[in-house]
Amino acid sequence: MKALLTITLLTLSNTFMTFAWYGHLKFKEMSWSKGLPLFTIILISWGIAFFEYLLQVPANRVGFKENGGPFSLVELKVIQEVITLVVFVAFSAVFFKTESLRWNHLVGFALLIGAVYFIFKK
Repeated sequence: MKALLTITLLTLSNTFMTFAWYGHLKFKEMSWSKGLPLFTIILISWGIAFFEYLLQVPANRVGFKENGGPFSLVELKVIQEVITLVVFVAFSAVFFKTESLRWNHLVGFALLIGAVYFIFKK
């Protein structure tokens, strides 16, 4: 149960973080944001990232072995990176249709999946 909760919280937190890091690149297409200074865009992104932290910190606390969770620190980090990649690919496919996945991206993703295998190998 703690593993599922950890992965769910990490997925939600990474969704917020992806919007904070890359969502602002679509602001120029929205009428309300035309002419906003960069500092305002930064503050908006920080506001979005705040929700990422509300989910990321509990995910790591619940999932960490020393707190009774199922994952080591390294395992948590690798899980988070793979989730980040999956969320980013979905985000870019939905919001940045001009970006495309190429064969080298897929090879890189496969190597990351291989990293998960080796990190979790006992």
